[in-house]
Amino acid sequence: MIELDDFTRIDMRIGRILEARPLPAARKPSYQLRIDFGAELGERVSSAQLTVTYPDPATLVGRQIVAVVNFPPRRVAGFMSDVLVLGAVGSNGQVHLLQPEPGCDEGLRIG
Repeated sequence: MIELDDFTRIDMRIGRILEARPLPAARKPSYQLRIDFGAELGERVSSAQLTVTYPDPATLVGRQIVAVVNFPPRRVAGFMSDVLVLGAVGSNGQVHLLQPEPGCDEGLRIG
């Protein structure tokens, strides 16, 4: 059973995608993302299955996102993913990225 304290330990932050490129070795089409989380956390990388919703990875560059930054790293197709990028998942495989209001700084904690 999940306790309330388990949720308070999740560290979600605002980041900005600096780079997005295909992850060819992935079983499901995915991108490698390089994300800036500000001065405190710096840059982190993630793999994300965003190709259905965002077929051109260039459209992701510069976009702010919300991500969980304190889960253990995970190896995906030989690529070490540091953070979990959050999105709303549709039944057709689309993933709509969660975005903060304009003007938020990278690294802000979600609470």
